[in-house]
This record gives sequence, C-alpha cells and structure tokens, in this order.
Amino acid sequence: MTTDTTDSADPYADPPTVLLRIPAQRSTAEPVTPGQESPPTASAGRNGLIMALGTMASRALGFVRSAMLVAALGVHGIGDAFNIANSLPNTVYQMLLGGVLASVFVPELVHATQTHEDGGVAYTDRLLTICTVVLVVLTAGAFLVAPLIVDTYSPYGPGVQRDLTIAFARYCLPQIFFYGVFTLLGQVLNARDRYGAMMWTPVLNNVVAIAVFGLYIAVGHHARQADEMTPDATMLLGLGSTLGIVVQALGVLPSLRSSGFRWRPRFDWRGAGLGKPLRSAGWALLLVITTQLSWAVISRLSAGAGDRAFHAGLKPGLGNLAYTNAYTLFVVPQSVITISLVTAILPRMSRAATAGEHPKIGADLAQVLRTSAAMIVPATVVLITLAPQISTVAFRHGMVTEADTWVIAQVLIAFSVGLPAFCAQYALARGFYAMGDARTPFWLTVLTTAVNAGLSCAAYWLLPLRWIIIGMAAAQTVACLVGIAVTGRMLSRRLRNAQLRHVPASAPTATRPRLESGLDGGGVLGLHLSITLACVPGALAGYWIAARLDAALGDGTAGSLLGLVAGSLTVLVSLFVLARPFGAGQAVAPLARRLRVPYPAPGASDGRHRRR
Repeated sequence: MTTDTTDSADPYADPPTVLLRIPAQRSTAEPVTPGQESPPTASAGRNGLIMALGTMASRALGFVRSAMLVAALGVHGIGDAFNIANSLPNTVYQMLLGGVLASVFVPELVHATQTHEDGGVAYTDRLLTICTVVLVVLTAGAFLVAPLIVDTYSPYGPGVQRDLTIAFARYCLPQIFFYGVFTLLGQVLNARDRYGAMMWTPVLNNVVAIAVFGLYIAVGHHARQADEMTPDATMLLGLGSTLGIVVQALGVLPSLRSSGFRWRPRFDWRGAGLGKPLRSAGWALLLVITTQLSWAVISRLSAGAGDRAFHAGLKPGLGNLAYTNAYTLFVVPQSVITISLVTAILPRMSRAATAGEHPKIGADLAQVLRTSAAMIVPATVVLITLAPQISTVAFRHGMVTEADTWVIAQVLIAFSVGLPAFCAQYALARGFYAMGDARTPFWLTVLTTAVNAGLSCAAYWLLPLRWIIIGMAAAQTVACLVGIAVTGRMLSRRLRNAQLRHVPASAPTATRPRLESGLDGGGVLGLHLSITLACVPGALAGYWIAARLDAALGDGTAGSLLGLVAGSLTVLVSLFVLARPFGAGQAVAPLARRLRVPYPAPGASDGRHRRR
C-alpha cells in the first residue's frame, strides 16, 4: 500500500504523504520547532502511503478479477459454487491478515526485539516453526473433510451442485497453508518496519487469477449449469486460483532476504517463552472460529435466499455472490485507508505498551480516526449515493444484467451505512492487541457476530424474498454500531486502568494525576458528523447529476462511469467548501493539499473537535 517522502516546513504543505499523515503526539512541555516533524510521524506517513498504494493497486485488479469471474461463471449456479469454495480458505486469510495473527504476533515480535539479547532472532524462528507445523496440520485436515466444510457453508443437498462445490473446494483448500505462510512472513517484515512486499504481492495473485479466468473463457468453456462443467474446467479454475496464492506467498521472500532475515526452523519450544503468544493465538483461534461460524450462517442464508428466489422466478442475483460482491466494494475504504494507517502504527503502539505509556496508544488511535475521517466519511457518502453506478461499473459484464447490479447496489447501500463504525471498530481493537490482550477482542467479536448472525436469521425468515440479502447487509451495519459503542467504552476504561498501575497506592488523592485514555471519543464523533454534513449537499447534487447522465447515455457502463466520476467530484467540492463552516477544516486540509486543491490554512476554530 505506499511510498517515500520528504518533509515540508509547512505542516499543511504538499509532501507526498500528507494524505495519510499521522501527527506525532507531543508533550506540552516539549519545545517544537514550527514545521518540524518527529521521525515516528514521517515513518508512519511513509509506511501508510506504501500500504495504501499497494492496497489500491490490488483492489483495482481485484475488481477486474471479480468482473472476470462473473463474466466467466455468472451470478448463480456455477458462480455460487466456485465463490463458496474459493471463499473457504480466503475467509480464513482475511481473518489472519485483517487483524488476528497480524495483531497478535507483531506486538510479540516487537517486544522480543526490544528485550532479547539476540534481538529476538531465536524467538522468531521458534514462533514461525510452530505456526508452520500448525498450518500444515490444519490444511491437511481441511482437505480431508472438504465435504463437511462445504455442507457447513452451503445449503446444497446431494446432487451435482454440491459435488461441483466440493470439487472446487478440494483444489482451493490448500490455499490455507500458503495464505498462512504469507501472513506469518509478512508479520516478520512489519515488525521490522517493512510493509511494501506484504501489500504489493497480492497484485501478483490477482494477475494470475485474471489470467486463469481469461484462459477459461478463451478455451470456450461456457457452462451455465453445474452438470455442464467438465473435470478439466473444474481443475483449471481450482488449481489456477491456488497458483495465485502460491505466487503471492513466494513474492515476500526477496524482501525478507534483503532485510537480513534468515529463518532456521527450531523445535526447542519448551521453556522458550512461547506461552504468552500461544495463549494469545489460542484466543485468536477462538476468534477465527467464532467469525467462521457466523460466516457459515451468513453464507448458507445468502445462498439459500438465492435458491429460493431462483425457484420462485425472481431475480437470479439475490444470492451469495451478490452479497459477496457488495461486501467486496464495501470493504475497499477500510482496506485502503484504515488498515494502512493502523498497521503502520501498530509497532509504535506496541512499543508504547512495553514502556507503560498507555495514553499514547489512545492518542495514536484517536489521531488515526481523525486522519481517516476526511476520507472514510466522503467514501461512505459516495458508496450510498452512487451505489447503482459503482455496481454497474464493477460488475455489469458478461452474463450480469441490470437487475443483478441493482440488487448489488441495494446490498451495498445497506452495508455502507455502517462503514465508519466498521472502520473505527477495527482500529480500536488494535489497541487491545498492542497491549498483548487477545481475549477482549474475542469477546467483542462474539458480541458483534452474534448480533450479525441473529439479525441475518431474522431477515431470512421474516423478510420477503427480494429483501432478504438486503436485510442481512443491514444486520452487519447494526452489528458494527453495537460493536463500536462497546469497543470504545471498554478500551477507554482499559487505558485508564492501565495508568493506575504506575500510581502508588499510598499517594494522596489530591496529588494523583487525572487519568486520560487519549481517545477523545466525543471529539472524534463530532468531527465525523461535521464532515457528513459538509458532504450532504454534494451527495444530493451528485445523485441528480449521475441519474441524468445515466438516462442520457442509456443506463450502460459508460453512463454509469461518467456519473460516478461527476457525482464523486460533486461530493468532494461540497466537502471542501463546507468543511470550514462546519468546523472540520483542519481535518480536511491534508486531503485537499494531497489532491492539489487550493485550500486556505485552517483557523483556530477549525480544530474545535480536537481535545486540547
């Protein structure tokens, strides 16, 4: 995801990384030279930009891949079978890369580097060895019980649809091992402040996948039903997808070697201090299992909704693939912006936790939320306002109809309402991991997945067929809102309580320092609301402009693309014009400078949402 930079004397000038800049937290007693920026800030900015660019490239190719998949296999039948099978290892990977192993092992590796005499080399070798052994066992076990896994994630009874899904799964499940190796080696690089390889190698995976789908189309495979698929075509799609993950995992090796890292498998695990990370990994595994159970429920419900709609003669796109495609669009802002920023500061937060400087963790997270607000909120507005145009541009290819993309658009709208909460919850959960606490995120995940799965079940049984997957997306939004409320409260209390350990019990109450979490939840929420208000007029105008362009150009891909560009620009203009009157000028200024938009220097009132 990012690139290198040089700092400018003006904090609102136009260095290449100003879009993802995270200002350093300073003591009020510390003299600061105007325009001077601390090295951690510059490093976080560079790392965030490297990751953001890599993610953007990967996501752009990911949309091409999704379009090729839909063009080759359609949105029902074969498309659902392949999507479910290929999602089994991919879902585990998302959990690993998206936070679980990354968040658990980076703090441990950073701590070992700071406290072990050999810089944590032996500790890293042992940790990688035991994790690799576990991955081999899990992958082999998953391959052997492929039919059971498919039955868990799909509603298919005995027949060709189930058989095809199992065949795809056997080819795809070995990806679990290579996803895991990629993630583990990536964490070694992250702990060494090297982020480029892990964020750019997924581009290789997408290139391979696009080539595979292109080859499938080129050789004349045009099956529309499961019983029309040949063994050769099934193998091409399954092994081709797995080959992409193998290439992705191998892609990080050159960066590892250049960093000086050499892995030597070590099996002397006893007494090596692996108890804490393994206990954390145990909680992380429980978190993955909980998430997988929830996803299994959602996968079965969405696939079942598609089957019910198909047999009732309704739109064929009311199923699992529509839900998955909408979700793929929904997570783009989080992947490009939030994950980039949080991953870049996780080592720094881990060092602060090791040093007992817990308020810095809250301050770093609050700054991430402020920095990302000027991008996440407009992205949310664009996703909601221009969902039909986005869905058409991304997926209306091959066998996909206008009715299919309209379903995806409605699901995307229901998802996008909860995008700011989704991003904020991800960021705040990293605060627990930085302190070596994997148990609290597990219980928070239990809460959110229970809400999501429970409301999705209610949507499946209570809503009309055409509204089921839209209601399931709305269930995700409700779960995100519940999750951010509980996560913010618990993290704030945890950061305050951590400070009490450094206050002598005998200290008089009057002399005890005021405990601050550093999160400034009220200020961050107020900033998000202000940016939303600044975007609303542009959203209304953008919706009208996009609709007129669609009508004028025939509701095709060209009209949708032009409407998407015009509508997005209208939202941005509204944001830049109204941000200062609503008190969000200081948060929006870096984005304006990065986009080369002339923007006045923020006044004192523009920072009113920041706690001083």
